[in-house]
Amino acid sequence: MNARAAEKDIVDTAVSAGQFKTLAAALDAAGLVGTLKGDGPFTVFAPTDEAFAKLPAGTVESLLKPENKDQLVAILTYHVVPGKVQAADVVKLDEAKTVNGEMVDITVEGDTAMVNDAKVTKTDIAASNGVIHVIDTVIMPPKS
Repeated sequence: MNARAAEKDIVDTAVSAGQFKTLAAALDAAGLVGTLKGDGPFTVFAPTDEAFAKLPAGTVESLLKPENKDQLVAILTYHVVPGKVQAADVVKLDEAKTVNGEMVDITVEGDTAMVNDAKVTKTDIAASNGVIHVIDTVIMPPKS
């Protein structure tokens, strides 16, 4: 493990990676930066900027508006699981309860792990208060 990476919390680790600008902006708009800079530990399934770009046109802009904050919080907390769950442990699960309160499905086929319909593209990025697993799709919580 890279000791330097583990000195940064989840938010700073994601920001310094450079491929999570949309996620960082969304966390800020949702007021979740402070939470994810907290003690944790947290496991974050982090969608890349490319994942956010796959959403229908205007979706991200709409979610970042103050009047849609509750919806944005619901989506973002659906990407966070309490505790530090390394990839070796994730693949043993078939579901996990998110901070949102809803469950995500976890499936593994060969070398590919999926969280709902998102492919995990990179695992076990260490942070001082948890771990980040990179996903290629923004996962949406079930409609309540």
